[in-house]
Amino acid sequence: MQEADERARFEQTLLPHLGAAYNLARWLTRDDHDAEDVVQEAFLRALKFFGSFHGEDGRVWLLAIVRNASYTWLERKRARGPATAFDEQIHGAEADAPNPEKLLLRKEDKQSVQQAVEELPMELREVVVLRELEGLSYKEIAAIANIPLGTVMSRLARARERLHVSLAEYWNRGS
Repeated sequence: MQEADERARFEQTLLPHLGAAYNLARWLTRDDHDAEDVVQEAFLRALKFFGSFHGEDGRVWLLAIVRNASYTWLERKRARGPATAFDEQIHGAEADAPNPEKLLLRKEDKQSVQQAVEELPMELREVVVLRELEGLSYKEIAAIANIPLGTVMSRLARARERLHVSLAEYWNRGS
């Protein structure tokens, strides 16, 4: 009975964060299939070490495991070859819009933002994804990335500045 209770606690604590885990892994690995493998590996690690989890924030704990699994995955993959970039056009869900012109502009804007985020160095990309896409606090990001709070703030500031410059260049070319 205790094993069933522990499994139920695991599922209740971590499964609600499956989407966030996949999102972080996808942005770090830049590949849908690799992200799925990383999340699977992370959940296996989480299950193995769930006994050491003592009720802190399950999302932060899981995303730290996903982050570490992503870095391990990328190190292994680097030896095999470069990662394939995530392509929103191929892999993403298309938005419904009645006006084709608006749809095209929206798609171009999404692609420019996607490309700008992908061009960020890994350490900046991960804090942007955790803050802007996952809505985590600076304190939670610091715990996940195992870095000081001030480093989170400085990385976010640098990432936002790079995104601003990159997107300004893109939009100025289009004008």
